[in-house]
Amino acid sequence: MQLNQFIKQHRQDWDQLEQLIGQLPKKKNSEVIEQFQHTYQRAVRQLSYSQTYFPNEDVTNYLNELVAKAHNVLYQPKHSSWRQAYHFFTGKFVGLLLEQWKAVVIALLLFCFGAVASFFAVADNPNSAYGILSEELAQSVDLDSLGEETAGVDAPVMSTEIMLNNIRVAMLAFAGGITLGILTVYVLIYNGIIIGAMAGLFWHYGDTYVFWAYIVPHGVVELIAIFIAGGAGLLMGYKLLVPGNYSRGYQLKKQTIRSVQLLLGTIPLFVIAGIIEGFITPANISLEMKYVVAIMTAFGLIAYMIIGHFLLKRRNRLD
Repeated sequence: MQLNQFIKQHRQDWDQLEQLIGQLPKKKNSEVIEQFQHTYQRAVRQLSYSQTYFPNEDVTNYLNELVAKAHNVLYQPKHSSWRQAYHFFTGKFVGLLLEQWKAVVIALLLFCFGAVASFFAVADNPNSAYGILSEELAQSVDLDSLGEETAGVDAPVMSTEIMLNNIRVAMLAFAGGITLGILTVYVLIYNGIIIGAMAGLFWHYGDTYVFWAYIVPHGVVELIAIFIAGGAGLLMGYKLLVPGNYSRGYQLKKQTIRSVQLLLGTIPLFVIAGIIEGFITPANISLEMKYVVAIMTAFGLIAYMIIGHFLLKRRNRLD
């Protein structure tokens, strides 16, 4: 049986199972449960066939997710919202991230492209910063008093404002996927240009060490979160542009759910970045200590990924 024929023949079963997954928690009568079980069993057989004859196709990944979702609805007890959040952040989010790491890397490369281009432009001619940065941002750089202006800042308020701003940037990069990823690409490159221009300006005046000391403590988790959100937007845009054997409407629905989950997973990262930027960055501590904080956040993220991957594999074995 050819792939297109297989999809066409069984697509009605899959759509029905999708509907029953939403109905079962609301209508737990014998008729719905029996219908759910029969449709679920057919989907399991179809998944087995797809894994044998179409192991590398999107339809196999789709059926695997559909059957897993149906299994959870049918057999697993209802968890509290706190328990669901715990399972999401200690396993599922890491699993989604590992599945879509290529899109995150592309988001990183787009950011770096903008950053490197503007860095060399400004490092060679600092006056070009006025053509890249906003006038207020370019004129606010005072290398002689860097860090002193934060003395009168209300750190908690600043932390909240920074956190909300970063979440807005991530949401824009994510939502840009609906434009086939064009807006996402722009947001990533533009933010890279801003960072690169600032880095070039400090490099020109010989204060690179100072600049990065005020960027990397919060920047490690902040930029990774933006790359994750940007990767989610890029993946959505790609699936809309190249939907494969599915309709663009179906791909939009599927990728939106997955991308929203990735976006939700970045919120704690932005909270951490906002706290660091509000309390650690303007703090009257040595530049070396600021770098230590950056290293600690990097190791913390690595540890989180390793532990999350281990917990995810353990739960999959138990299931």
